[in-house]
Amino acid sequence: MNRPPRTSNIYYGWFIVATTFFVIMVTMGARNGVGVFVLPMSEEFGWSRSLISFAGALGILVNGISQPFLGNAYDKVGGRKLILYGVVAIGAMVVLLSLTFHFIYFLLVFGVFMAIAMSAGSITTGAALVSKWFQRKRGTAISITSAGASMGGLILVPFTTYLIILIDWRLTWVVLGAMILLLVFPVAFFMLRNEPAEMGLLPDGDDVSPDGTSKRAQRPVGPLEVDEWRHAFRTPVMWQLCATYFVCGFTTLIMAFHFVPNAVEEGFSKGTAASAFGLLSAMNTIGVLVVGPLADKWGNKNLLGFVYAFRGVGYACLVFLPGQWGLWVFAVIGGSSWIATVPLTTALTADVYGLKRVGTLTGMVFLSHQIGGSIGIQFGGIMRDVTGSYDVPFVIAGILLVLASITSFAIQERKYSVRYQPTNPSPAPADS
Repeated sequence: MNRPPRTSNIYYGWFIVATTFFVIMVTMGARNGVGVFVLPMSEEFGWSRSLISFAGALGILVNGISQPFLGNAYDKVGGRKLILYGVVAIGAMVVLLSLTFHFIYFLLVFGVFMAIAMSAGSITTGAALVSKWFQRKRGTAISITSAGASMGGLILVPFTTYLIILIDWRLTWVVLGAMILLLVFPVAFFMLRNEPAEMGLLPDGDDVSPDGTSKRAQRPVGPLEVDEWRHAFRTPVMWQLCATYFVCGFTTLIMAFHFVPNAVEEGFSKGTAASAFGLLSAMNTIGVLVVGPLADKWGNKNLLGFVYAFRGVGYACLVFLPGQWGLWVFAVIGGSSWIATVPLTTALTADVYGLKRVGTLTGMVFLSHQIGGSIGIQFGGIMRDVTGSYDVPFVIAGILLVLASITSFAIQERKYSVRYQPTNPSPAPADS
């Protein structure tokens, strides 16, 4: 592949970070904005909250199941091709949602085809790609990439809400799809590269000696690095990461789908609900950008445990604080912890198990996240229809977060992470 023209002394990995940030911001922002479509589509077609929740839950589950397979494809063909195919498919599916005429159609387009496409152009694929461009600053780089998801919520969810009010929900789907196809795809096509070796570079922008070796010390090898992804499941860390990410999926995706409907049913206007979700996304951006540099300095697992505990406090506030206090305090506390788990979990996976199967392994961990999210979305919808409120699923979410926090603190990061292994002082070629 030809090397793009060098226009500055900035390490090209940061352009990869910026590109994946933009891809994730628009694609995930469009998908996560489905919550603001729930009410107008339910009103037009007479769908119950449980029924439309089923489509969201199926989409999350299909996305999770397909993620390991597409992660394996990532390991074989590279992230660039996978992301480009995913962006085109996502854009097409978003446009097709404007033609919804029956629940089965919506179920297939949103819950199946778009869910598979999201596995190719997702935050997980973007984070895996960025992992190959950085080692010492991996947490920071992944946190910036991951912030794209929260910025998508911050910008696109309010934008989508007011666009539905100005035109209608069908044309809004068309506008979102056109943005993905006409803006995101060209940027990704021209900017993305699979790894620094394609451009004669080394991770983190390290210098290359005249003999082609790195001027920094050889990358250490962690005791649990694997050549086959299956071997990772023989170790406790992988199960701890999957268990906590299950809780992460349950406690975030239930809100992505039910936050706006819950706020409206609590007596807030649609505009207020969308603004609160926008604040949640803004705090999300702050939280995810803060944890990356902190993780590079102090490690991942203790921060991960703190983030889950902090999110649990947010749920307690939402349920027990009266009136607007609960809504806005949750937006601040819960929002700041929303995507903060992504760079911590992805970096831990790469640090413990290496880069050879990083696509497949991050896909497997993300599968547990999506299973949890699928259950959370459906459970939230059922409990709303049965009890008339979301209090029961929100209380259960808080309890699960306490367990996830304890499990995270128990991860033996210093024993297994590559960052704490002795370094070979001899020069070595770039990471593969």
